[in-house]
This record gives sequence, structure tokens and C-alpha cells, in this order.
Amino acid sequence: MAAIHSSAIVDPAARLGADVKIGPFCVVGPDVQLGDGVELMSHVVIAGRTRIGAKSRIFPFASIGYPPQDLKYKGELSELLIGANCTIREHVTMNPGTEGGGMVTRIGDNCLFMVNAHVAHDCQVGNSVIMANNATLAGHVAVEDFVIIGGLSAVHQFVRIGRHAMIGGMSGVENDVIPYGMVMGERARLSGLNIVGLRRRGFAREIIHDLRNAYRLLFAQEGTMAERLGDVADQFKANEPVMQIVQFIGSDSSRSICQPKGGSVT
Repeated sequence: MAAIHSSAIVDPAARLGADVKIGPFCVVGPDVQLGDGVELMSHVVIAGRTRIGAKSRIFPFASIGYPPQDLKYKGELSELLIGANCTIREHVTMNPGTEGGGMVTRIGDNCLFMVNAHVAHDCQVGNSVIMANNATLAGHVAVEDFVIIGGLSAVHQFVRIGRHAMIGGMSGVENDVIPYGMVMGERARLSGLNIVGLRRRGFAREIIHDLRNAYRLLFAQEGTMAERLGDVADQFKANEPVMQIVQFIGSDSSRSICQPKGGSVT
């Protein structure tokens, strides 16, 4: 059922789906589950309680499922769950969860992790997320669907990144990023909406127009954020993407919301 190179070491207890391909010098541990059609190119190591969804591909020298880089980790039987159709390129590292973070690191379907990307313990990554070369997530980060994280960027622990957001390359992200937002900078600041991404994904012109107006209202100088949030919710309650931003900002978080440089927009 599986094609396993003679130099690979696959524990007999590992569970392999149909048409799995395991290339030269790979190592697969006893608690690993590989879905149908998963391909390990070569020199891939997978350990721990790791599950990888169907048709995902992992390139050489990736290290998947080894203990997290967290001094509080005491060997608890946590998990790393990776979805279907993911591409994990060379030297990517992904760690399982910890007792302090829900015991699971979870990655959705159709994601791309480029060379040297890192997903730390207890991260929750949505579907169709792209992490470019050397992009890194610290522990407990939540990344929603369709987010793009530029190369050499670092996301601080416990930060939330909303759906369809764009993180510019070489950015240090310390605060939550609103859905559809775009941030960049050594200490990242909100620089507008991810308009190019919205257009590429087929958002209607009217939706984008409302998002722009809502953005201007949210980050204007007048009033408090709570007041502006209420105004936007009243004015754009029929616009689902705008309401996603409202709900995101209103949710509990240990981080502040990433703001535009100067704290307001025109």
C-alpha cells in the first residue's frame, strides 16, 4: 500500500494511508499517522503524536512533531495536527502543543510553508495560509484563513491574525492584526487593507468599498475605539467582512490591536 525507500526508518506502529510515499533516509515515529497520498521526499523526520492529512507533501530536512521549545513542557502527550494538501518545504519545523495551551498545535488544509518557516507549540493555523521563507510563529499564535506572512517575519506569542490579512516581509508583529488588514515594519504597524488580496479572491467592489470606509471610521481620531466600533457595527451590519473585523476587535485578547502609524488614518 505504501512505497517506502529501503533506507527509510518507519516504526511498525506508524499508521500509513493508501499510496503514501516515503523517500530516502526519512524517519517516522510510532505515533505518527500519514493520510492517503502523503509524500515525504527525503531526510524528513516526523515524531510524536503527529497526524498529517491526505496528499500533503513534505520536503527534505523538515522536522515535524518533535518536542516544543518551551521550558514548561514536561513530556505531556500533546498533538500536532496538519491538514490535507499542505506543502511543507525544506527545513520547516513544527511543534506539538503543551498543557498550558490546549495540548494541540493545529494546521488547516491547503497551506504552504516555505523554507525555514517555524510553527511553535499551541499555534492554531487556518486554511490556505502561506508562510514565506523564514517566517516564524511563536507559541499560542492564532492565524485565520487565507493569511499571508511575508519572509523573515516574526509573530509574537499569543498574537491573533485575522482572515485575509497580509504581513509584510521583515515585520515584527507584536499586536493583533485585524481581518483584511495589512501590516509591515520592524515593529509592525497597520498600513491599510489587503486590497490586492481581496481583489484576487473575487471580493465584490461594493464589499471592498465598505471595508475601506469602515477602516477609516475605525481608526479615525474622533471618539474612543468602543464608540467607533459601535458606529461601524450600526452602519455596516449587512456587510459580513466588516462585521468580522468588528467581532475580531471586540473579542478577548491578551494583545492590543495593531494600529496605523500615528494612530489614525485619513
